[in-house]
Amino acid sequence: MELSETDVETKIIIPALKKAGWDIKTQIKQQTPLTDGRIVVRGNMTARGPKKFADIVLYHKANIPLACIEVKKQKFAVGKGMQQALGYLECRELLDVPFAFSTNGKSFLCHDKTLSSGKLETELTIDQFPSPQDLWAKYKAHKGIADEAADIVEQDYYDDGSGKAPRYYQSLAINKTVEAIANAQDRILLVMATGTGKTYTAFQIIWRLWKSKTKKRILFLADRNILVDQTKQQDFSPFGDKMTKIQKRMVDKSYEIYLSLYQAATGSEEEKKIFKQFSPDFFDLIIIDECHRGSASEASAWREILDHFSSATHIGLTATPKETKDVSNIAYFGDPIYTYSLKQGINDGFLAPYKVIKFDLDKDLEGFTPEEGQLDKNGNLIEQRTYNQRDFDHTLVLEQRTELVAQKVVEYLKQTNPFDKTIIFCQDIDHAERMRQAIANACPDRMFENSRYVMRITGDSPEGKAELDNFIHPEERYPVIATTSKLMTTGVDAKTCKLIVLDQRIQSMTEFKQIIGRGTRVNEEFGKRYFTIMDFKKATELFYDPKFDGIPEQIIDGETWTPTGETPDDDSTVEIEGEDIPVDDLDWEEDETGTDDGEDTGGNSGEGRTKYYVNNVAVEVVGRRIEYLDADNNLITESLEDYTRKSVMKQFASLDDFLKRWNEAEKKSAIIEELTAQGIILDALRAEIPNGESMGAFDLICHVAYGQPPLTRRERAENVKKRNYFARYEDKARAVLEGLLDKYADQGLNTLEDRRVLQLHPLNSFGSPVEIIRDVFGGKDNYAHAIIELEQEIFKQG
Repeated sequence: MELSETDVETKIIIPALKKAGWDIKTQIKQQTPLTDGRIVVRGNMTARGPKKFADIVLYHKANIPLACIEVKKQKFAVGKGMQQALGYLECRELLDVPFAFSTNGKSFLCHDKTLSSGKLETELTIDQFPSPQDLWAKYKAHKGIADEAADIVEQDYYDDGSGKAPRYYQSLAINKTVEAIANAQDRILLVMATGTGKTYTAFQIIWRLWKSKTKKRILFLADRNILVDQTKQQDFSPFGDKMTKIQKRMVDKSYEIYLSLYQAATGSEEEKKIFKQFSPDFFDLIIIDECHRGSASEASAWREILDHFSSATHIGLTATPKETKDVSNIAYFGDPIYTYSLKQGINDGFLAPYKVIKFDLDKDLEGFTPEEGQLDKNGNLIEQRTYNQRDFDHTLVLEQRTELVAQKVVEYLKQTNPFDKTIIFCQDIDHAERMRQAIANACPDRMFENSRYVMRITGDSPEGKAELDNFIHPEERYPVIATTSKLMTTGVDAKTCKLIVLDQRIQSMTEFKQIIGRGTRVNEEFGKRYFTIMDFKKATELFYDPKFDGIPEQIIDGETWTPTGETPDDDSTVEIEGEDIPVDDLDWEEDETGTDDGEDTGGNSGEGRTKYYVNNVAVEVVGRRIEYLDADNNLITESLEDYTRKSVMKQFASLDDFLKRWNEAEKKSAIIEELTAQGIILDALRAEIPNGESMGAFDLICHVAYGQPPLTRRERAENVKKRNYFARYEDKARAVLEGLLDKYADQGLNTLEDRRVLQLHPLNSFGSPVEIIRDVFGGKDNYAHAIIELEQEIFKQG
């Protein structure tokens, strides 16, 4: 009897592994989840592509995977699953293990990257599967882990009993870091996209090194109070009373885990530099969060901390490593030991994809030239020249432009959800305040309900900063809209932010990535699967730059790509309402002029230069387009109908090719899942096609891709009945199949392939699903065969 894939796994492979010495509870993990399935967005609809699983993963301990096994049916050759298994190891690095096995239940094909047997691939009998001790010894040799370092590597993760475990990429980052430290590497760079859990990853690294006593006193450095406080209260909370936050002018050397602002450890006067009160060898591990900031600059005061504790291991964390002629993360930390990019996060379904709505405003395209002798609303003579998008809200303000942007934001929220969390990035503090006023005027009804509907959250506003926690808290409704300049660029874990508005001229790739990162969190509980970017300043053109999702090049002889307007690092901070803010975080003018806090607050925008305010010039939208991500993470502007046609024909060159695949598929839903993964959401497509709601997936695809005249689901069902197809079945079986056909006509294909439909009326009148399959059809194989034949009859051509 031919065994299914599941039977091969449970009846042959698992017993063989146990016989070889593998523990079923701690070392063997079946159907190991690797990814969540890419989220695809079209219109306001989303769908998830298929998740990725490994059939079996073998572990030395719970935190160290050694091998993966791909299981196939007995009818296939033993190597059938090898390329799939290798995909987990190499192509996507889902598992950083040296061993991959493919099996059909008759033998194993072993792919051994350690070459311990002298061959890369070797066939083994079922009884020859290697023991845990054998694979662990080869693993250590392959990774260069000495016996004395093994205790460090073997230290378990922190486990709170909730079942939470690091995702695959977090495990890779943690294990690579711990193994590097075990091998005496002391400068390490981890690059992980915003929203992928850098702090949680850092916690697990520290936990394993701390529990193994490899590192006894650890310093975690960040540059925002909110980052330090969130870290202490959330991810680092298991350290309990072993942990403290360094305050200004306070040193207590009895703790083991220290968290600190850079600014709390440095000052302009030597005696205020708290870190000097610690001996140079006090800390043996320092984690530098957001290390693309001041710590990367040799001239930075923050760098003094690292230089003082130079004997410690330094780990830099960032989503956006910085590489300019003055600043280089790679020069200090070395090449990243592990990188997990925004593109990877979106492909895996752990990060939210985005759609972009671009606006072209007439004055942005045409420019504005004042009349000779024209005064602004404050009586200032406007310099006679043509002002363009580069100037607006920087040197000249068109107040009706601000009002138009606010109007479009409010219109979008009314069409979607007026309470979707929104961040509007403005040119400076003055612009953020004017935008707040414009939003308030555009939706007075919301402001009457709660005056905190829109708030300015900037470095100079204690009222706004006091509401930051409420803005980022998923269960707090207000504030809904935050207008800001720089303060919310980083350090804001806005899990439910669904709309990012760009009305700020952005030319720094580092800053652009940080801003986009405010929307990348996925929060299924609160319906956050994607986010929208409204772009009024052509900032999203940076998406098309090849550097967007890659690692910046390291400087070679002082030459590398450096975007115009990249803010220079500075070693100073400024105090705004009692909080030290790094100058690097503030809103620098391009000529580095402005007020003392680095942000233009209105009126004078620099010594000898006036910002003009013009309130009587109309501004209009002359162009609007929506862009979506395709399967390769490229932004596309074509309609979903055109995209579907191109994507389907790329996979199936002709209608005959598609029909062949459709008819051969055991489950038609598998084809629909493949199309979804390519960015085709059929429900969204139906909304674009006349009468699309009545079409089944088959007719929708054939009509859009190949121009075939479509039939509705109801018409296809009636054709089956006219052909008297059910006459071959006994009464009860015929009644069940007729009921399933009616369900297809009403609800579509999925009802046929989901056995839970048998629980619905009137099908449940014939018994439970188990009873129907067993008693009416004579078993699951006969039932599955009947469904396949019914589908063939439904989709019969001609």
